[in-house]
Amino acid sequence: MIPQIGSGWRLRPRALRDVTKLNLATTVLGHPISLPICFSPTATQGLAHIEKEVASARAGKRCGTLMTLSATSSTRIEKLRSEVPNGLFWMQTYLCADKRATLSFIRRAEENGYKALVVTVDSSGLGRQSADFDFEEEMRKLKENPNLSISFRAVNYDNDFTETNPDDKLLFDYATEQINGSNSSLEELKWLRSVTSLPIILKGILKANVAKRAVQEGVADGILVSAHGGRQLDGVPAPIDVLRDVVDAVRGYNVEVYMDGGIRTGTDVMKALALGAKAVFIGRAVLWGLAVNGEEGVYRVVNLLKEELSLAMKLCGVSRVEDISPSYLIHESSYLSANL
Repeated sequence: MIPQIGSGWRLRPRALRDVTKLNLATTVLGHPISLPICFSPTATQGLAHIEKEVASARAGKRCGTLMTLSATSSTRIEKLRSEVPNGLFWMQTYLCADKRATLSFIRRAEENGYKALVVTVDSSGLGRQSADFDFEEEMRKLKENPNLSISFRAVNYDNDFTETNPDDKLLFDYATEQINGSNSSLEELKWLRSVTSLPIILKGILKANVAKRAVQEGVADGILVSAHGGRQLDGVPAPIDVLRDVVDAVRGYNVEVYMDGGIRTGTDVMKALALGAKAVFIGRAVLWGLAVNGEEGVYRVVNLLKEELSLAMKLCGVSRVEDISPSYLIHESSYLSANL
């Protein structure tokens, strides 16, 4: 798990400012949202609540924000659109070992009005998650998933994905095979660019030079600075600690930078925005709200963050999220080292 943001960054308020009217609205890839807090892709939300991703999507729509649907969601791509017809959605996908699987996600996202693809590039293999070892046995019993059929080899990709073949391997092993065999190389990303007109956001980049190269090669319209919630590789830096380097590396290019990981409070959101994120994405916070009270729980979580961000902005003397800049931050090292 990525720790709550606090790795040395401190807010630096400005006084003598009129903050009687606040504006939290912004845009992501040109689409307006009411606040700079979006939903990260999180798998199998049906484990948290009976209404699954539909509840989260409805809450997101009420809050005026964006939701990213996971490729391994509990809800079909088509079902989410039909249940929340006016929702703003992105679709997460992997560059699967079998390109037909990736193409399936792309075409169905296009057909159902999803506005962008979020390509996870930090999962060339599944991380070892010790807390999930017991749960893994239950996962191995699953025969199918709404968006990832184990029968892709046996049926046409355009068919209903509830079809199965009794001779096929279990879903967990098939999904693991697809991810472990994934290839997130520049060549594969160029192939992806060639088969869709949807904007592409690369999720899981922590190095500035990698982000810059992806943008220069024309395979990224957005960068989501992310460590996969700490669920892939242990010991990586918190996204907040590399965010500014990534932002600086792609400055001047037509690309947006976002961040997820460690967002627990509105001040966390403010710090990420001050370091250059266009918006932040939340995952665990959505799941916690969903597990407690479904749609209303998610709605409450987002509004708590909104209230906290609003208060932080007021106390820091900034009235628009677009005006939040690095000048509102100071790193503790700058004054702790001064007295050494």
